[in-house]
Amino acid sequence: MQKLTLQEEEAMLYIWELGDCCVKDVVKKYPVPQPPYTTIASVVKNLEKKGYLEGRLVGNTFLYAPIVKENEYKRQFMTQVVRNYFENSYKEMVTFCARSRKISADELKDIIDLIEQGKKG
Repeated sequence: MQKLTLQEEEAMLYIWELGDCCVKDVVKKYPVPQPPYTTIASVVKNLEKKGYLEGRLVGNTFLYAPIVKENEYKRQFMTQVVRNYFENSYKEMVTFCARSRKISADELKDIIDLIEQGKKG
């Protein structure tokens, strides 16, 4: 899976939300002022070349569908972040979040509950 630029990632987030869509649909998801249609069309074409989207002609419009699932992308992205910034340790990442006050004690308890439930199931 090729790495996405920030612009490509933003477009993919909208496309995952939309499902099958055309470029015009993606442009409408952006806040005002929206980027030019041609800019988003180029981003979508790059996403297709990278294997994230599949395009098909419907009438006189191209309809695009995500090939890569959002969860799949997130898993790969987080794996890279943990490997590159936290010595390949999720514990280090959670510790960093706790020390930076980016995660609360209640959220940590929720995470522990999820882990415990996973051990039972």
